[in-house]
Amino acid sequence: MGGHRARGEMRRAMAIAAGVLAVAAAAASLRAQPSRSVVFVVPVDGVIDLGLAPFLQRALDEAVAAKAAAVVLEVNTFGGRVDAAVLIRDALLTARVPTVAFVNRRAISAGALISLATERIAMADGATIGAAAPVQAGPAGTQPASEKTVSYLRKEFRATAEARKRPPLLAEAMVDADVEVPGVKPKGKLLTLTTAEALEHGVADFQADDLPALLARLDLADAEVRRLLITWAETLVRFLTHPIVASLLLTIGILGILTEVQAPGLGVPGLVGLASLALFFWGHWLTRLAGWEEVLLIVAGLVLLGVEIFVLPGFGVAGTLGLLALLLGLGLSLVGPGATWMAVFWAVGRVVLSLVVGLAAGLVLLKLLPERRLRGAPGD
Repeated sequence: MGGHRARGEMRRAMAIAAGVLAVAAAAASLRAQPSRSVVFVVPVDGVIDLGLAPFLQRALDEAVAAKAAAVVLEVNTFGGRVDAAVLIRDALLTARVPTVAFVNRRAISAGALISLATERIAMADGATIGAAAPVQAGPAGTQPASEKTVSYLRKEFRATAEARKRPPLLAEAMVDADVEVPGVKPKGKLLTLTTAEALEHGVADFQADDLPALLARLDLADAEVRRLLITWAETLVRFLTHPIVASLLLTIGILGILTEVQAPGLGVPGLVGLASLALFFWGHWLTRLAGWEEVLLIVAGLVLLGVEIFVLPGFGVAGTLGLLALLLGLGLSLVGPGATWMAVFWAVGRVVLSLVVGLAAGLVLLKLLPERRLRGAPGD
């Protein structure tokens, strides 16, 4: 009987040991299984502005933290600011996560540079890429950029293409119409490629008509897709730095300050003007266009205008110097550090245009303000 009991105890011990081994093996198997891949999808659409650069940098940082398999940029843009595209290009070239541009439906101008900076380019059927000749915004509207600017941007495109092992001459031809590509583009025309042409000449890597098809080509069909949305703060910065909105803020700001200078004591126009200029400068400060030099110029201009309004009524030397300092500070805030003198000239011209519009509106207001003030002060 003792032998039977011993054999029973041995069988139970063996069963328990087998169960423990089975649990350990299952746990080891779970640990050995790779976690599900993650793909970040980032929209690059509308106008390429300076507010897009910090958004994209945040996307890249979050993708690295999440150990994402790739970051896919959904590109559909006619372009925008060159300086914004260069900031994004630099971030993509140094990204620590694989990047893919999905051109659906167009990557024109600044969008072409952003796409060329990614590791791989996929294009939907009927998509286009190219046409990146720079233009300069001025008081009379957009005009062709100087040869210096064209030369700089052409080399930016070439360096980007070389870094990603794409045809550098084709990249240059997107910027400069004088670049001739035998059998592809004659001299005098900017290069724009369709999907088929981009694939034929090695600019794009493959065709994908939608995101699932793209992920399948990347062997990531089962990956978890995380669509990164722009935050309200990033949306606000993009709104404030939009060329039209920035011009309106400048016009309203200058109009309010000029109205206060010409009719001191009202208060409201000056406050509205200062608030508009503050919003303008805040947006450009966050996007690293404005720095301490611009701050000092703008503050000096406002102080001199304040002296003109409250200490030395009239419009004399203090007011003139204050206005010049304000115009220069605001103009430099539009172009950022490292800008050429030509870029500064056009930026100041844009501010002067806002000044002219502000003066025209101010003349209308000043015809009404004295009458309203007289009506509102019968007891004076």
